[in-house]
Amino acid sequence: MKKIAVFGAGGFGKEVMMLIEQINATNQTWHILGFYDDGIKKGTVINQYEVLGGVNDLNAITEEVSVVIAIGDSGIRANVKSQLNSSFINFPILIHPNVLIGNYVTIGEGTIITANNILTININVGKFVILNLACTVGHDAVLEDFTSFMPSVNISGGVIVREGVYVGTGAQILNHLEIGAHTKIGAGAVVKESLPANCTAVGVPAITVRYHDNKN
Repeated sequence: MKKIAVFGAGGFGKEVMMLIEQINATNQTWHILGFYDDGIKKGTVINQYEVLGGVNDLNAITEEVSVVIAIGDSGIRANVKSQLNSSFINFPILIHPNVLIGNYVTIGEGTIITANNILTININVGKFVILNLACTVGHDAVLEDFTSFMPSVNISGGVIVREGVYVGTGAQILNHLEIGAHTKIGAGAVVKESLPANCTAVGVPAITVRYHDNKN
């Protein structure tokens, strides 16, 4: 079995560890090493798995290991990826066994797709994307790198979501819209018009409430 570690030992990290266990219950694929997290003391045990260190410890490894970055915030996830530079590290795609994926769907490295997601057809999912529980992605959608979709997000057909976007729980994005890079969409929002980059939009229908200068 391939060795795997989860970077990020918070709430989503624990859920991703559960995802790996559920994958193994169907097909014994992964030998789980434990967690890595710069914010939690090395040696701490979380749900039976030890925190083995942080970025520096991972970069010092001398054997092949798969690392999944289980951090919901798009900007922080991208920052962690930029720091992990060991040639021994690879970034697997994790997909829950019950996910429904249609034809002509591409998925980039480091992407996490949790239980009960549905992806229909002709979809391009980039690198290090998170599709949390029970999201739907319609035909011809494009989800660029480091985008994050919290539980029960509905993405309609033909939608383009640019790099680093964060979409809150239960939000809906209607057909053929474009969401600009690093924009944040609030929980429960209904997006009926395209949104520019670097903004925060909330409400039904979603309106822009502020702009920010960077991806965080």
